[in-house]
Amino acid sequence: MHFKTNSKIDFMSKYDVIVLGSGPGGYVTAIRASQLGLKTAVIEKESLGGVCLNWGCIPTKALLKSAQVFEYLKHANDYGLTVKEFDKDFDAVVNRSRTVADGMSKGVQFLMKKNKIDVISGYGTLKTGKKVDVDGTEYTADHIIIATGARSRELPNLPQDGKKVIGYRKAMTLEKQPKKIVIVGSGAIGVEFAYFYNSMGTDVTIVEYMPRIVPIEDEDVSKQLERSFKKGGIKILTSTEVTAVDTSGEGVKAMIKTKKGEEVLEADMVLSAVGIKTNIENIGLEDVGIVTDRDKILVNDFYQTNIPGYYAIGDVTPGPSLAHVASAEGILCVEKIAGQHVEAIDYGNIPGCTYCTPEIASVGLTEAQAKDKGIDIKVGKFPFSASGKASAGGHKEGFVKVIFDAKYGEWLGCHMIGTGVTDMIAEAVLGRKLETTGHEVLKTIHPHPTMSEAVMEAVADAYGEVIHI
Repeated sequence: MHFKTNSKIDFMSKYDVIVLGSGPGGYVTAIRASQLGLKTAVIEKESLGGVCLNWGCIPTKALLKSAQVFEYLKHANDYGLTVKEFDKDFDAVVNRSRTVADGMSKGVQFLMKKNKIDVISGYGTLKTGKKVDVDGTEYTADHIIIATGARSRELPNLPQDGKKVIGYRKAMTLEKQPKKIVIVGSGAIGVEFAYFYNSMGTDVTIVEYMPRIVPIEDEDVSKQLERSFKKGGIKILTSTEVTAVDTSGEGVKAMIKTKKGEEVLEADMVLSAVGIKTNIENIGLEDVGIVTDRDKILVNDFYQTNIPGYYAIGDVTPGPSLAHVASAEGILCVEKIAGQHVEAIDYGNIPGCTYCTPEIASVGLTEAQAKDKGIDIKVGKFPFSASGKASAGGHKEGFVKVIFDAKYGEWLGCHMIGTGVTDMIAEAVLGRKLETTGHEVLKTIHPHPTMSEAVMEAVADAYGEVIHI
């Protein structure tokens, strides 16, 4: 009898695929595995959808939308409208963002049910012999996929206490709006929060270690964002480092070191946005013998680790830490497991988007990277100030910039900054995927008046055929 019970449990707990983590990497992987006919379970310690849905990509966009609408109200006169009274309700803005996040998480719950995926709630630890322990219960699978993601990185001289020195999670759910905030780091997270808090009326200072803000973007994009931010009243300190923080007094004092020397910034709060740290501790990697390097799990082109039957995708692996990348990696990983013919991901053609105002979207090489490679290039730029749609919308700042190989016409890079550009970049990603040339983009008739025709105009500029500037 005893034997029978065990075998029943064993049967129940045996899967084709177990996914550890249910972020945009994990849950998408589980769905695709289920579609391919594999018996699948996903293990999640907190909320379905992970950081992205609950604390990252999605709720931040809700906050930024509130900020944007508030900005519109402030400038209603510019549109011939009179708005007598308006104000912000910080709590209501935060609550809206939480409601959006909860709705998305429920959406993932529905998708799990629909695709007959078992959701196992609890903390999963990897074991040898293709097993995962979840709070004392063992589950086995032929294929275990690690998708545990990442969290806010802490610098030794900037320890987070969750009150005065905070990470992005706390920054989204503050009980009280700070009067003054110092944001350390000007990647996507830093500049999105800078825009949000500044438009809500907080005094914002950005501190960036590198010589320019959004340092991975094309230099022209950095310059434009800096101009737009300064115009909006955001203070920016580049080539500056925070050496220490003092939280003993009323607010917080941040000691900073600039080229000119040392000074102290006083604020209610410091937001640390200096990147992310992978969640690879305490999940059993060492027990299984899975190799890591510089905080990342090493994988091959199909996301297999050095131990057969164990895979890793998303932020825990080398490559860009982006939701859409994690999803694509997970899909490729399970398609390979299911025996389909798959092609390795081209990491040179992954778009990046930043949702402050003006928005930033880019793919491929920057102008500096193309020059460093010694490629003879054609560069085109079209400002939104010359765009009819941008003028009518009252958002004329920004541009589209394109870079082509002068010899072969290959589309090397596309960099945009302006209103709604995150919804435009896919054209360049698709064009590059299909190996289009500058001439082909130029001869593709774009609709008028739209923001998207700026892409065609920028290409026309690169080839000396621009009409509207």
